[in-house]
Amino acid sequence: MVTLRNAPSFELPYINKEGTYNIKEDLGKVIVLTFWTSWCPDSGKDLPKKEQLYKTMDHEKVKMITINVSGRERSEAEAEEYAAKFLSQPALKDQGRTIYDLYNSDGVPTTVLINKDGFIHSQFGDKADFLSVVESLGELI
Repeated sequence: MVTLRNAPSFELPYINKEGTYNIKEDLGKVIVLTFWTSWCPDSGKDLPKKEQLYKTMDHEKVKMITINVSGRERSEAEAEEYAAKFLSQPALKDQGRTIYDLYNSDGVPTTVLINKDGFIHSQFGDKADFLSVVESLGELI
């Protein structure tokens, strides 16, 4: 039996638009969080696949958010450039490693799937197979 834990609440600024995002806005939807850095080869393989998924997803049911781990980033400018070049899905900037650590992340990319009730359904580390993430997401939709 899997023990679900509440997904920690957070509010972070967007990289690719004005304002901030609060995870509480999307309770009632399935939420896909992806923690990333611009320099990471695994993020470079994972994020284009997530971008394709984002473009086909029903945004009324699933909220996909990326979070740049600024505390592991080379520079803020590189993160902003990467987000502008490669991401149409919302990109947030972590406060150093605050939210990354709050979600017990270990490596980038880390993907966290949160169910409609705000509980963490599954979490995938940097070596996770993309198909495993998609299959787990399918369990929630």
